[in-house]
Amino acid sequence: MLIKLAGPTMLLAALIGPAGAAEPLPDAIAAPGESVVLSVHAEGAQVYECKAGSDGKLAWAFREPIATLLSEGKTVGRHYAGPNWEAADGSAVVGKAIGNAPGTTAADIPWLKLEVTAHRGSGTLTPVDTVQRINTQGGKLDGACDKAGEFRSSPYSADYVFLKKG
Repeated sequence: MLIKLAGPTMLLAALIGPAGAAEPLPDAIAAPGESVVLSVHAEGAQVYECKAGSDGKLAWAFREPIATLLSEGKTVGRHYAGPNWEAADGSAVVGKAIGNAPGTTAADIPWLKLEVTAHRGSGTLTPVDTVQRINTQGGKLDGACDKAGEFRSSPYSADYVFLKKG
């Protein structure tokens, strides 16, 4: 269960801390001492490219995410290669994965903890230091790829929690 935050509720949640998860998050992606700035749901796809691996065999390699960020059924931003998260107000962050935990099923991409490495614009995402990807569903791509350069996508959904230190 994830608490969706908007308006005055967002401020309250920021003051009381990241209590959005019903169960404690795995240690690898926990962010103790950080508070929630924004929590959104994402619907999109993980895009893969057929490439030769170090062994010379063709395999699907993750290329980029493409997702719409939603809050209360409304589009509030987008998520794309980088990885980048961009809010409708023009503020954006770029992250680098620093922790992961397995998804709930074998078909689910991992849960992640990402450290923000860059900010753009000014707005909702300006104070964000950490991004968590939790509650993932789908996104993994299995099966053989036959032709280098071929692309395939796998639908996924996740919740992204944007946090600030202190």
